[in-house]
Amino acid sequence: MHRVRMPRWRLLSAMVVLGVLPALAATPSAAAGTTIAGLLPPTPPTFQHELLAKAAPDECFNGIGMPYPAGPPCEQGQPKVNQAYVWSLARANNRLWFGTGANVNCIVGGTTLSRPNPRLNDDYVCEFAESQIVDQNPTMPTNVGDHRHPRAYVYDETSRVLTEKTDDIKNRSADDASRLRRTLGLRAGATHQGVVILAGPALGQSVSMFAFDTTTGQYLGSANFPKYGNIRNFVIADNVLYAGVGVGANGREGGYVLRWAGDRTNPFNFVEVGQLAAQVADLAVHEGRIFVSTWSAASGGALAAGSTTGSSGLIGNLLDPLLGLIGIKPVEDADPGVAGVWMSPPLANGEPGLTAGDAGGWKLVWSASSYEPDPIIAATYGLGALMSYDGYLYWGTMHVPMKSTSKVAEAYPPGDEVEARALLENSQRAVSIFRGKRFDTLFEQVDLLYGEEKLPAYDATANNGAGAWENISTGHRALHGRIGFGNIYTNYTWTMEVAGGRLFIGTMDWSYLAKDLLPETAAQMGFRNAATGLSEELDPIVIDPAIYGGDLWMYESTLHPATAVDTKGLGNHLNYGFRTMLPNGSGLYIGTANPMNLRTDPTDDVPEGGWELLKLVPAG
Repeated sequence: MHRVRMPRWRLLSAMVVLGVLPALAATPSAAAGTTIAGLLPPTPPTFQHELLAKAAPDECFNGIGMPYPAGPPCEQGQPKVNQAYVWSLARANNRLWFGTGANVNCIVGGTTLSRPNPRLNDDYVCEFAESQIVDQNPTMPTNVGDHRHPRAYVYDETSRVLTEKTDDIKNRSADDASRLRRTLGLRAGATHQGVVILAGPALGQSVSMFAFDTTTGQYLGSANFPKYGNIRNFVIADNVLYAGVGVGANGREGGYVLRWAGDRTNPFNFVEVGQLAAQVADLAVHEGRIFVSTWSAASGGALAAGSTTGSSGLIGNLLDPLLGLIGIKPVEDADPGVAGVWMSPPLANGEPGLTAGDAGGWKLVWSASSYEPDPIIAATYGLGALMSYDGYLYWGTMHVPMKSTSKVAEAYPPGDEVEARALLENSQRAVSIFRGKRFDTLFEQVDLLYGEEKLPAYDATANNGAGAWENISTGHRALHGRIGFGNIYTNYTWTMEVAGGRLFIGTMDWSYLAKDLLPETAAQMGFRNAATGLSEELDPIVIDPAIYGGDLWMYESTLHPATAVDTKGLGNHLNYGFRTMLPNGSGLYIGTANPMNLRTDPTDDVPEGGWELLKLVPAG
């Protein structure tokens, strides 16, 4: 990437697009888009929340690389709360079962972003290779040196008592204790036919599962699946439980959809009923089929044996050549390893539900590369939650903070501070929200709800080989608003649920992390001033503290834009996202993501770190 001077007016425009100026602050009005002519949007209801449970400090920290003093309470050092996410959440018999993930921000930074340099600030510490965990376990990968085993809990809705079940696992056998120690987090959970399963990725590129009896609470055992490398979610369709998994490290070698064939006596029996070119992220039931979202395979991925890219119907086939002329890539031409939406065969065909014979019958019906114009950035997309609502399938994108920037920088290293700043501003993406229906038929329809008509893509051949960023058509026009619901830092479409006739969308907002990550990334590229704006050519990137905290959005109907339920972490701006949700009448149970492991002082003016379990109900 060669030097490209950006005029001051163009820089300001780029910052507005990024949302680092108040023009795109995360407020309900910022996301208000067009509505059906003549129909006024209804007045959205208000909600109130209650804190049901919260992670407590579980370790004492006395400096990077130092031994962990006894406690808490901590006579030396300071209290630290490692358990960061309510990473899985399931419900049965008026009980909420959930599993946690520890120091997930550090794990992501060390693996997905390959940034294993120790970091310490007032909010959190990531020790990586200098962790005592690595010192005591020399075979531990240094990029996950902040690993702590997850914990399992059950919350009784009637008695309002939280009971930890972790020791039930650890005390069962040496094998069970070892499986738990090696599990990075309990990332997926489900209850079905009297069994609760909490599952997650484990060290050694495998998946571990732990099962309990939903009635008695008895621990039933554990199993490890070395064939699979990741798991995120389950879904129940026609009284059958399904799971989505990835293969290899972080799902780099494709994915499978699994059908549960177990019971209380054998909880870990699964049949592969779908084979895909990318790892499965989430699952939903829609129009008599199972739809799944995927994350991109790091290598781009070859087409999984037997799986197909989907036809977009007769009209789509006729229009494909015309779409190609105007730069819109039909789904048939998309790389199946890039994040997308896949559709199963009909659940009603043949035997009830999906069987092993259906494994090769899945179709790719939408791809991130059919929307994102920059191929390098498209390969960094993930897709998150998807949900059927009022005749449509809704889904949204996911963007690991700074991942797309680092990938573009690898391909086209910036030559100076101005180019580094242009890279920071043009390579970042926020969530885009889509909906569709009647897939693979003559009347297929896909709508962009929140997103952009144009997105910046880097053209290395522009300016006689000097390179430049150009705004390229995405082939879509958003019905309801800008990317990120108007906030560039809204980066994950983490969870969706329908409750009380409304569609809720829980997201992650990384604005609180960005104040540190933006200058760190610029410094890693060799340009310390690119984010802080100390040079004459650059204005500072300003992040308004008013937008700190995770954002929860709600659709009242398919006719109007979404409205914000809350954009500040539901009472704790260190809750940077809403990771898990379950419907509860007209309200929700919500599990948060909060990795601020050093924020444990209840007497200061900053809220506390660690996961929270919340109950959201309509006010009044």
